[in-house]
Amino acid sequence: MENKIKVSIIGGSGYVGGEALRLLLAHPFVEVVQVTSESNIGKFVHIVHPNLRKKTKMKFTSINDLQKVDVMLLGLPHKVSSEKIESLSEYADKIIDKGGDFRLNTIEDYKKWYNYDHPNPEFLDKFVYGIPELHREEIKNAKYVAAAGCNATATILGLYPLYKNNLIEHGKTVVEVKGGSSEGGNKPSLGSHHPERKDVLRSYKPTGHRHMAEALQELKTDTIHFSATSTDLVRGILATSHVFLKEPLEDKDIWKIYRQEYSDEPFIRIVKERHGVYRYPEPKILAGSNYCDVGFEKDPHSNRVVIMSAIDNLMKGAAGQAIQCMNIMCGFDEETGLEFPGLHPI
Repeated sequence: MENKIKVSIIGGSGYVGGEALRLLLAHPFVEVVQVTSESNIGKFVHIVHPNLRKKTKMKFTSINDLQKVDVMLLGLPHKVSSEKIESLSEYADKIIDKGGDFRLNTIEDYKKWYNYDHPNPEFLDKFVYGIPELHREEIKNAKYVAAAGCNATATILGLYPLYKNNLIEHGKTVVEVKGGSSEGGNKPSLGSHHPERKDVLRSYKPTGHRHMAEALQELKTDTIHFSATSTDLVRGILATSHVFLKEPLEDKDIWKIYRQEYSDEPFIRIVKERHGVYRYPEPKILAGSNYCDVGFEKDPHSNRVVIMSAIDNLMKGAAGQAIQCMNIMCGFDEETGLEFPGLHPI
């Protein structure tokens, strides 16, 4: 392709920014023209993202020296995107925000879940929620997309087929998400300090997790019971959801529902084997890939179904999904630049 689109990454020194840059440097239809970081101005990108040595000689620039581009990926700290969106939009035809500033539909939801007054509420209607499996047609024509949260992505994709078909008893969905340390970003804290994090299995948000606002919004319900647990993983999320069916269904019926919804989706794999170690979704084998693996098992003694969904939080939960949305927005094949299947063993 002769005329590549020009892309900039604003706030590119974090894990998600580095992952987005890794993907875009190999994307056949993209030229990355700028990566900003206010704390690393003038430094080579590979100093912060050492896996990119010999892949790029770019240096970090300041957000104050923006160039006009076709697509801008925002990886800014919470609240910064919403404060700067008007000025940023002057420098890009399309914007994908990888943060949480535009994922929710109303100012009331931001007050409730984020405890702040949104500074640019008029932009909430302009942003499309960035899970392609739910909003592909809207993303095609969007100027603004808000990439979904990682815990929300795993939860929503696991539950969506059953919620869409109105098969779940109201108020009885219980979700437990176990996630890796890269969810917390690259800023050190006591919780991420190696002696405190090693071998950990720590409940850190038993109730009130912000990503649940996205799940409630997208699944069109008012009650999901959600807890989040930190694990010793670096990458990876496993969402285990317990739901109760309104009416009796056999395994084959549930399988058919998931296949009808996801059989044509390039990044959803339904995992349900009778034998072997990998009978259910496993985050470890998804590292570096943009897949969401979804599986389920029906309790033979009740109407409970356990749904398991696994992703790499930096890929399908962040940078990979953002690139997937970019491909759709720009008319590229959805899988372009995202073909890596993951490693096994690792």
